[in-house]
Amino acid sequence: MPNREDYQLRKLEKSDLELVLNWRNSERIRANMYTDHVISLEEHLAWYERIKDDKISIYLICEYQNKPIGLINFTNIDNKNNKCYWGFYLGEIDAPLGCGIVMEFLALEYIFEKVDIRKLCCEVLSFNDKVVKLHKKFRFNEEGIFKEHIYKNNQYQDVICLALFKDIWLENKEKLSKVVFRN
Repeated sequence: MPNREDYQLRKLEKSDLELVLNWRNSERIRANMYTDHVISLEEHLAWYERIKDDKISIYLICEYQNKPIGLINFTNIDNKNNKCYWGFYLGEIDAPLGCGIVMEFLALEYIFEKVDIRKLCCEVLSFNDKVVKLHKKFRFNEEGIFKEHIYKNNQYQDVICLALFKDIWLENKEKLSKVVFRN
C-alpha cells in the first residue's frame, strides 16, 4: 500500500543525468517513446543544457523513500492559453508496485495546483494500452487520434491524444487519492 509520505517530487539536477540517461536508454522505456534510438552522453548533455533554464518546460524526479524512481516532464507550457503537454516514466524496474499510479497523481497535483495549468495534454502510442487506461482512470478524455503518425516497429503507428482539465482534476482528486494511497 503506497504511503504518500514516501514520495516526493524535486527538480531534475545535473547530478541525475547519468541515472536518467540509463533509464531513458533502456529498451523498456525506448519502446514507448517517439524517439527510440540509444541516446549518446553528448546528446543527453546537450538536451540538459537546452532545458535546464527553459521557461516552457519543467522536469521533475520522483523519489520513493529518497531514492529516484522516475522522471516527469511538462513541456510546451503555454501561459497565454494556460495549457501544456506532459509525460512520465518509471525508471526503476524494482520500484514498489503502485509507483506509476502515485507518480501520475503527484504530477497532476503539481501541474494543476502549484503551476496552475488549466489543461494538461498528452500523446500516447496506441499500442501502449496500459498507459492509456491509466490516464483514463485519472479522468483524461480522448480528444482524438493521429492516424499513422509515427513510424515505429516497421510500421506507422496511431497516436492517441488525451487531455485533462483542472476542474475535473479538482472534482475527482479526493476520490483518486483514496484509490491511489488507500487511505
